[in-house]
Amino acid sequence: MMKSLDILKIGAFGLTGNKLRSALTMLGVIIGVAAVIALVSIGQGATLSVTSRIQSMGSNLVIVNPVRGANLTMDDVKELPTRVDNIAAIVPDMAGMLTVKWENKNVQTTVDGTTEQFPDVRDFGAEEGRFLTADDVSGRRRVAVVGQTLLDTLFDGNPAIGQTITINGQRFTVIGIMTKKGATMGRDQDDMIYVPITTLQRLRGSTRVGSLYIKVIDGSQTADTVAHIQGIFDQKFGREDSVSVRSQDELLSTVNQMTGTLTAMLAAIAGISLLVGGIGIMNIMLVSVTERTREIGLRKAVGARRIYILGQFLTESILMSLFGGAIGIAVGIMASRVISKMAGWTTYVSPTSIIISFGFAAAVGLFFGVWPAMKAAAMDPIEALRRE
Repeated sequence: MMKSLDILKIGAFGLTGNKLRSALTMLGVIIGVAAVIALVSIGQGATLSVTSRIQSMGSNLVIVNPVRGANLTMDDVKELPTRVDNIAAIVPDMAGMLTVKWENKNVQTTVDGTTEQFPDVRDFGAEEGRFLTADDVSGRRRVAVVGQTLLDTLFDGNPAIGQTITINGQRFTVIGIMTKKGATMGRDQDDMIYVPITTLQRLRGSTRVGSLYIKVIDGSQTADTVAHIQGIFDQKFGREDSVSVRSQDELLSTVNQMTGTLTAMLAAIAGISLLVGGIGIMNIMLVSVTERTREIGLRKAVGARRIYILGQFLTESILMSLFGGAIGIAVGIMASRVISKMAGWTTYVSPTSIIISFGFAAAVGLFFGVWPAMKAAAMDPIEALRRE
């Protein structure tokens, strides 16, 4: 009686009988699996990148942005903590692209007006020198803390602390250098200058505040805090949704949903090429069954049961898919690294995506190998032996 190991050996021998055809057949699976791995790694990398950037904004945050013409002011910064118990700290944000000059160098960069509580709320402070103080804000002092990118582009390695720069023609003294942060929500935090918001408001002739960053005391009560703050502003401006109040968790959930959908779409697109590879396997296996008709008839004539003929051809189909899947995984991992290096994108190949891709490749081999295997197993041995 033929054993499973014998079926495996015969199936493997069938593949090696025509190496070039087997390799070309596996190519479709290799491309399909590699595409799945590479494209899913892009989607997962995007999820990790955006998630880390949102998390780098701080912890237990609630962000308030004006909409539909609503104006936030410094009075809101003072009033909210007295009306909402769960607020640990609050900082305003007012940003704009302005011209910064030092000696003979001019750059366009983001100047961000804020207060002394910025490091506590945003988990981001000065690495050298100092950050802004309450006296800087109340006294509308012309002092500035520069980011690492601006430090390199404007000062080009020269000492920055103590230097005098001009922002839109006004002289500011550099008092500190920020720690390296990277991009957050589309803004490069290292290519920025932080100044007292009161000073920036005077410089721009406006009392408006761009947004509010609120750090809550109890993260488990964030949803109630968001609703409370929303109600305060809706009452103040006399209409619903006057401002957008969103927690950090909400932003993360929204981003994860969006990037998850993107990843699924990329995987589906790549999966189509894997299905095409499966159709190629089926076609080649049908050709193989036709070419090996006399072999099948001989095996059945000497006592091989239908189940063993079925197992032999299914094994060949599955082995082609598995070999192709293994090679495709290696190619996909390399492709994701090349994409990351050349395009500068964050990619991440998760063990789950590898396991799913390999399993899907095996399933493709099984599914598309069933028909050819059943056709071979159903042959009449006498008719098969008569066929030339």
